[in-house]
Amino acid sequence: MQLIQVMNYVPLWIVGTAVTAAALVYSIGLMLVTRTVFGVSRLSENNEIAGFKFAVVGVLYAVLLAFVVIAVWEEYRSTEAAVRNEAKAAVDLHRVAYGLPVEGGAEIRQRLITYTDHVRKFEWETMARGMPSSDAASDLDALSRTIFDIQPQGWREFALYQHALGLLAILTDNRNERLDSSDGSVPGLLWFVLIVGGLVTLGYPAFFGATNRMAQTLMTATLAVLVALALLLALALDYPFTGDVKISVLPFAQALAQMPPTWPPP
Repeated sequence: MQLIQVMNYVPLWIVGTAVTAAALVYSIGLMLVTRTVFGVSRLSENNEIAGFKFAVVGVLYAVLLAFVVIAVWEEYRSTEAAVRNEAKAAVDLHRVAYGLPVEGGAEIRQRLITYTDHVRKFEWETMARGMPSSDAASDLDALSRTIFDIQPQGWREFALYQHALGLLAILTDNRNERLDSSDGSVPGLLWFVLIVGGLVTLGYPAFFGATNRMAQTLMTATLAVLVALALLLALALDYPFTGDVKISVLPFAQALAQMPPTWPPP
């Protein structure tokens, strides 16, 4: 929850600058300290064996980091699809309601419009903090009760009623999916492993002793920036409704535009 608060209230460029700066200060500072304490000649004796071990550590951390980035990206895309599917189900249910009994159908359409509008206005803000909106939840409960109270007459209304129940299930399932994703999908333990692994990886250049200090500093800085950016990418994608990189509410705005008071519109 502390991570999501940071991503919600602090601009992404500030978070990225802080993470990158911390990685640079740690890796370059540790390298300069070891060069000063042990000397270049003594550190250069480790170059061969340290290089082999660093290659193993680097590959292991790269695989772990790539796994997390791919996992959060897939979750991000899945959540995007859930948002679009929920909005489309709302539009479809609004149109199906015209084929249901007049009084019940009118109430379904009104509750659908209210629900969609409250998701757009309120739930996007609460999901940025990893929480659902009580208003949207109440609207969905009221919509469900309205559909369940309908008594279809004849095979045509019964078929449309069955379809309405299916659309309600799609709408509910996709809402639950986006709510589940709003507070992040990467466990805290995995973030701990990523951070510790990053510290170990960025600390390894301190065991090398290159005669050209500037070249070693630039190589260490490049590694630090790459690790920091990869961690920042995973952090930004892990909270799909928080911060500057977030899923748009546009599908619900477009859904509202497709819910006219009468259908088909004149």
